[in-house]
Amino acid sequence: MNDEAKKIQLRKYKAFATGLFLLMAVIFILASILQKTNDSHWIGYVRAFSEAAMVGALADWFAVTALFCHPLGLPIPHTNLIENSKQRLGDNLGSFVVSNFLSPQNIRPYIQKLKVSNFVGEWLGKEKNQDILIKNLSDIVLDILNKLDDSTVTNFISKKVSEMTDDIRLNILIGNGINYLVDKNDHQRIITNLSKQIKDYIIQNDGMIQKRVSEGSYAFIPKFVDDKIAEKIASGLSDFFKEVEENPEHEIRALITRKIQEFSTDLKEDPKWNDEFKNIKNDFLKNDKLNEYSNDIWLSIKKTLMKELQEEDSSLKTYISKNLDEFSQNLKTDENLQHKIDHWVRVTAYKYILKNTHQFGSLISSTVGNWKGKELSEKLELEVGKDLQFIRVNGTLVGGLVGLIIYTIAHFFL
Repeated sequence: MNDEAKKIQLRKYKAFATGLFLLMAVIFILASILQKTNDSHWIGYVRAFSEAAMVGALADWFAVTALFCHPLGLPIPHTNLIENSKQRLGDNLGSFVVSNFLSPQNIRPYIQKLKVSNFVGEWLGKEKNQDILIKNLSDIVLDILNKLDDSTVTNFISKKVSEMTDDIRLNILIGNGINYLVDKNDHQRIITNLSKQIKDYIIQNDGMIQKRVSEGSYAFIPKFVDDKIAEKIASGLSDFFKEVEENPEHEIRALITRKIQEFSTDLKEDPKWNDEFKNIKNDFLKNDKLNEYSNDIWLSIKKTLMKELQEEDSSLKTYISKNLDEFSQNLKTDENLQHKIDHWVRVTAYKYILKNTHQFGSLISSTVGNWKGKELSEKLELEVGKDLQFIRVNGTLVGGLVGLIIYTIAHFFL
């Protein structure tokens, strides 16, 4: 029911209570006039009832009116109670709500019923909702990108890269990387591939070997001897590298592994390598170059993002949509994921509400306290005024009955 309907209803019940009082007044006047010209006993009873009813009606009218304003506009003490006590009323109402509605035992049953995962899964499963979500996110990110100052972002990237690289010792980093490859035995694949490439190269270029042998041979040595020597050299080399390629336990592999480890240790411990890499890093990351690199990186990222976010069927939006579909299905079917999300939501909501219960009380208190006194009185009267008018009606009837009883007792026994 809106405020206008409540006002009409309140006026109706006020008129009813007031009309009942006026009826009692009319009856009292008529009974008083009749009593002067008529000796009938019943007139006294009617007069006593109507007289007491008027007193009861006026008393309850005063009590009800005193809650919301000064009766007849007179500043009588202890009237207009709501306006005069609005801050205390707000404080008490806030404390009441916090104590009786936001206590752990009251909110726990409602928190335990929360099942956000199913709702989110169903919502995300609809293509229309996905389109709305992606569009809104795209608009937000585009707005942020357009408002960002390119020079500020470039300086930020440049500064962060400079800070990150200041503490990086490239010789240690590369040395540890080499150790990692060796520990994982990944360098063996490099040796295998390199041996195969060398073997194939020798086989495919045996003519070059023969030419080199002939060029370095003495003139008195027949050509067929040179060719035979070249063939032996090529065959021997290709067989050697074939053995290295096919035999994972070949001694040359162990030798290479040992040399790599020695180089890694030397790389990390010898100061000359630290100085070498520091010079390379400083030369590569000079301020002007670093700013140039940062600017190129940022502009490239920005251009790509804006293009992807503006196109309807971009790869980025397709990727997001695909992942939203998968996430939606997981939310609807994966009970473990559902439990984790719902449990997190429940615990977070429970902790947040309990942690901020005093703020709810303060909100109620400050809201009521900031209302204008008349406004607060009007709001409360609209909500409870109808029931308060029944107090006036009851006061009229009960007052009349009490007056009638008193008159009867006095008439018969006194």
